[in-house]
Amino acid sequence: MTENTASETIVHTCTYTFLAINDTMELLSGKWKIKIIGALILKGKMRFMDLQRNVNGIAAKMLSKELQDLETNELVRRSVLNTKPISVEYEITEYGKTLEKILEELANWGIEHRKRLFEK
Repeated sequence: MTENTASETIVHTCTYTFLAINDTMELLSGKWKIKIIGALILKGKMRFMDLQRNVNGIAAKMLSKELQDLETNELVRRSVLNTKPISVEYEITEYGKTLEKILEELANWGIEHRKRLFEK
């Protein structure tokens, strides 16, 4: 491999990596999406009101918007239950479960960061 080709490969790899990071950040951006995904991974299927209680501080309108976005991106599945009155249940999809390792790493980093701050 020539020096020029190696350099081009590094630039291409960096560009591709930055694009991938940007895509991920756009998808999971904001205050709520990671919390919603985390709640569904940790607790399993939940009805809307249960999810709202578990994602402390989120308004119903915002939760609805974020769930629609997560459903559009195939991370969350919405099921309408045949009950009276009709109720809706949300669950993480298999694809959404691929974020579990990322959430574990975020949690581990957060634990270590808290220790670091509170030890001072």
